[in-house]
Amino acid sequence: MELAGTANSNMPRRYSMDMSTDFVPMSVLSVVPQGKPSVEGKIYHKFDMKPHNENIDDYAKLCRERTNKYSTKTRQIKIIDNDSGMRMRPMPGMFDMKSSVAVEKKAPAKGSETKRTRRDPEEMEKIMFKLFEQQPNWTLKQLVQKTDQPEQFLKDMLKLLCVYNNKGANQGSYELKPEYRRSEDKPDT
Repeated sequence: MELAGTANSNMPRRYSMDMSTDFVPMSVLSVVPQGKPSVEGKIYHKFDMKPHNENIDDYAKLCRERTNKYSTKTRQIKIIDNDSGMRMRPMPGMFDMKSSVAVEKKAPAKGSETKRTRRDPEEMEKIMFKLFEQQPNWTLKQLVQKTDQPEQFLKDMLKLLCVYNNKGANQGSYELKPEYRRSEDKPDT
C-alpha cells in the first residue's frame, strides 16, 4: 500500500498491511442525541500497518522526533500584576494542624535519647540500694528514668541484685533479693 501525499518528509510512503482475525472482539460505539451510547457495528478483522524495510530508518527518525517533542515540557512564566502577596501566604485551614503537632511530638521522643554513660558498678549498687529503700518494687522503665543508665547495663545489675516478679500484685517489677533486704525488726547500728 502506498500513501498519496504526506506532510512530513520523514513519513514513510510505502506500508505493508497484515490482516488478522484472532483478537478480542470489539464494537464501534456512538452517542445518540439522547445521551445514550449505541452500538454502530462490530469489528471482525484487524489490520496492522508497518513501513517497508527501505523506509524503516526514516520511520525510526520520525518516532524519535515525536517522542522528543511530547516529552519536553512547555513551561510558561506569568507575571502577576498588583498582587500584595496574598497568594503566597498560608491561610487558616490550609494545613492540618493535628498532623503537624503529632509529627512534632514523635520526633523529639526518638531524638532526645542521647547515649547514656555507664557508672561504676559499685557506685551503681549503692544507688540501687538507696532506691529500693525508698520503694520495694521498681519497673525497669522507672529505674532507667531515675538512674539515667543504659537499659542493658541496668538489666545486668538487676540480674545480680534483684528478683523479677512474673505474677501477683507487683507483676512486671523488680524487688531486691532476700539476702540484700534489710530486715525491719533489726535496729540499725
